[in-house]
Amino acid sequence: MNDDARPAPEPRDIPPHSGAADEANRQDPSRRSVLWTTAGVAGAGLGLGALGGGTASAAGRSAPDAVAAAEAVAAAPPRQGRTMAGVPFERRSTVRVGIIGLGNRGDSMIDLFLALPGVQVKAVCDTVRDKAEKAAKKVTAAGQPAPAIYAKDEHDYENLCKRGDIDFVYVVTPWELHFPMAKTAMLNGKHVGVECPIAMRLEELWQLVDLSERTRRHCMQLENCCYGKNEMRVLRMAHAGLFGELQHGAGAYNHDLRELMFDPDYYEGPWRRLWHTRLRGDLYPNHGFGPVANYMDVNRGDRVVSISSVGTTPLGLAAYREEHMEPGDPSWKESYIGADRTISLVQTAKGRVIRLEHDVSSPHPYSRINSLGGTKGVFEDYPERIYLEPTNTNHQWDDFKKYAEWDHWLWKEHANPPGGHGGMDYIMVFRLMQCMRLGLVPDFDVYDAAVWTAPVPLSHLSIKAKGVPLPIPDFTRGEWKKARSGMDSEKPAE
Repeated sequence: MNDDARPAPEPRDIPPHSGAADEANRQDPSRRSVLWTTAGVAGAGLGLGALGGGTASAAGRSAPDAVAAAEAVAAAPPRQGRTMAGVPFERRSTVRVGIIGLGNRGDSMIDLFLALPGVQVKAVCDTVRDKAEKAAKKVTAAGQPAPAIYAKDEHDYENLCKRGDIDFVYVVTPWELHFPMAKTAMLNGKHVGVECPIAMRLEELWQLVDLSERTRRHCMQLENCCYGKNEMRVLRMAHAGLFGELQHGAGAYNHDLRELMFDPDYYEGPWRRLWHTRLRGDLYPNHGFGPVANYMDVNRGDRVVSISSVGTTPLGLAAYREEHMEPGDPSWKESYIGADRTISLVQTAKGRVIRLEHDVSSPHPYSRINSLGGTKGVFEDYPERIYLEPTNTNHQWDDFKKYAEWDHWLWKEHANPPGGHGGMDYIMVFRLMQCMRLGLVPDFDVYDAAVWTAPVPLSHLSIKAKGVPLPIPDFTRGEWKKARSGMDSEKPAE
């Protein structure tokens, strides 16, 4: 659930781990500008973002090559700092926030920050000045001092990050900007929360992990679906043992976005659609992956070790264009390679299996699947239903509403939260700001962000290699073996 600010060139990277990772990481930042011109779209789609090589000749790349490329990046480099697992925020009476990106998502989320006591919005940034000024008016209307506005150019977010009166930077921009903006925030001493996915390359994920450890700043994937009411209820039930020994789960982002991706007014430019000209894999795994990873205590006693992905032919976007777009529309210069539906199987160290799906290019009612199964029963969402022994023995689904006693304390305290997506956006922002004010350990950290996003590049490479299983890095460098708290939190004393 992302935003639509215009893209900006990224600042200089910290040194990469190794040149051996090129096959799994190939994206040429110097050619970024061509992505946003209709004349360059077709070439960019084939030659830039295809992490496994990107050209037509690379489409048949062998499985051994793909595995070697993934293993080169999966190998953990030497740690440059100390682990951020279990590290609390510094306690503060007021959390001072800077927001980068004020399109669809950012414009709605600023209302939630302003609704919370002990939170001040100190600065806003967008390359479209009208959007930044609209956000600034919301801040003053809420009774806060006028925030600083950063809308000078595509690099002005760097100046926001340099401010000395900001504790937390919220990044809500097109995907390729998430990494450079998160990096800039941490290098300037700020904690940072990023809309999903947090980066598009494995090498970038490692850089964010290293930077978080070096700077002692938290870098978090703000995965709102982890805070859904059903997700948090299932989480508590799973941890209480109601499902027995956990065996399998599934999550997805199956959401028909064809009309929105071709709408010239919804997104600021065609940035989201253009990713379908660059990558074949799962572009948006986080909404489905995050909750299931939480159920299974991934990075907190278990870890994901491999992923195998397959994908359908890319027909949906071209078919929609044929039916709805005028012959002179710039989209006719685009060549779509992204699979209409990707299906990935993720294996964990404990032998559990997670199925991930992604489909935004074909007709389908909205579904994140959100299922969990164990030795005592199973839950499935969309629609919600449950079957648990010994209560259920008749091979018929039961009513999930009967289990409301297992609701997380956040949902018991905020029964009718404001904001979008059924209230989970508000719950997420409330909890994050609470952790920062009280000096608590965040519910998730940079390691979770890296794991939940790793399927973006790896699913692409696995599909190109005909579904070969590829290793998922241990971004925790062994810390996953230690049980620690996560989203199944106790209500803190204020």
